Amino acid sequence: MSTTTLSDRRHDIDALRALAFLFVILYHVGMYYVAGWHWHLKSPHAAEWLQWPMVALNLWRMDLVFLISGVSLGFLSRGQGTWGLLRSRGLRLMLPLAFGMAVIVPYQAYAQGVASGYVAPGFGAFVLRYLSMSAPWPKQAFDGAEFGITWNHLWYLPYLFTYTALVALTLPLWNSAAGQWLRRAFDGLRGWKLLLLPAMPLLLWTMLLAARFPATHNLVRDFHLHSIYFTLFLYGYWMGTDTGVWKELERLRRVSLALAVAVIAVFFALRASGRWPAPGPLTDTLRVLYLWLMVATILGHGHRHLNRPWRWLRWANESVYPWYVLHQTLIVVAITVLAPLALGPVAEPALLVALTLAGCWLLTDGLIRRVGFLRPLFGLKATKRPSPQPLPPEPGWRSPSPRA
Repeated sequence: MSTTTLSDRRHDIDALRALAFLFVILYHVGMYYVAGWHWHLKSPHAAEWLQWPMVALNLWRMDLVFLISGVSLGFLSRGQGTWGLLRSRGLRLMLPLAFGMAVIVPYQAYAQGVASGYVAPGFGAFVLRYLSMSAPWPKQAFDGAEFGITWNHLWYLPYLFTYTALVALTLPLWNSAAGQWLRRAFDGLRGWKLLLLPAMPLLLWTMLLAARFPATHNLVRDFHLHSIYFTLFLYGYWMGTDTGVWKELERLRRVSLALAVAVIAVFFALRASGRWPAPGPLTDTLRVLYLWLMVATILGHGHRHLNRPWRWLRWANESVYPWYVLHQTLIVVAITVLAPLALGPVAEPALLVALTLAGCWLLTDGLIRRVGFLRPLFGLKATKRPSPQPLPPEPGWRSPSPRA
């Protein structure tokens, strides 16, 4: 197994992480407009045609994010033990989660509750009740109302910490001869095996669990999503420091793209013909194959075209976490501002995207990155205080001789 050196920086992973979360922002804007899909608020301009691109994106977007997170852990875990990983990742993940649930997310729940008619207007009164968690909400008031408090789009953080903790607590297993053999076996896949075999466990989990455990983003009961996301997280963890598997993904990038297009074309053709595939082996196989082929395609093209020190990467690396924490609340705030203006199905979504991106940029660059105590609350490293500089010598003062 060939590996990179400790000094290597995977610019393609940094770039893909930033681009993946940009897709998450665009996807959540699309959730406001796609017809027939549940979301916190829904537009009167909801369109059925949006289901097609949204399905094509939804089948792999978070899977890619978790695989990239696994790659990052593969690099971070070198030279760190179990407790070092748990301490560093716990602080970076769980502190923003707690802050986000208390400060960032409440407006989403409030806006949904007012729109559903189960919450009276008045954000201050809502926040006091929400944070006290003393009075139960009607289950239909907002997503997560049955728990009294919700993490909404921040569900990725506890999921990621759980997977990180599972790997960290079992590091002796992964570092054992059996664990290293499994890693080498995965990283040694070449040709069609790399494009097919990693999808097999995903297909098995889907066939066994999808019907019994639909996606809920409930950490305790989301067994199907856990099986998929954790498997991809492990793939990323195994791949992180190996150069051979990345070169092979790059070599196969056009083949994997052609196959992914063919699979999703069959999937959509069945839908267009009126014979939308019911849950079962055919649907499961098409979904899972498309998922893995798209992830492999993105990784291969990313390694080919993005693995260079782009000028924007340093800014993006420090911006992506705050943008993720902020974006969905900013989308909901922008919706409440724009919806009464009735701008139509073209101007409104364009302005909604622009306002969301502008809000993320202004808050992150203008406030969060500049204020020391805010940085850890949004997943950023605390700024180091500069060491005090010695005062210049007074006139006429001479340094004593080294021999004095």
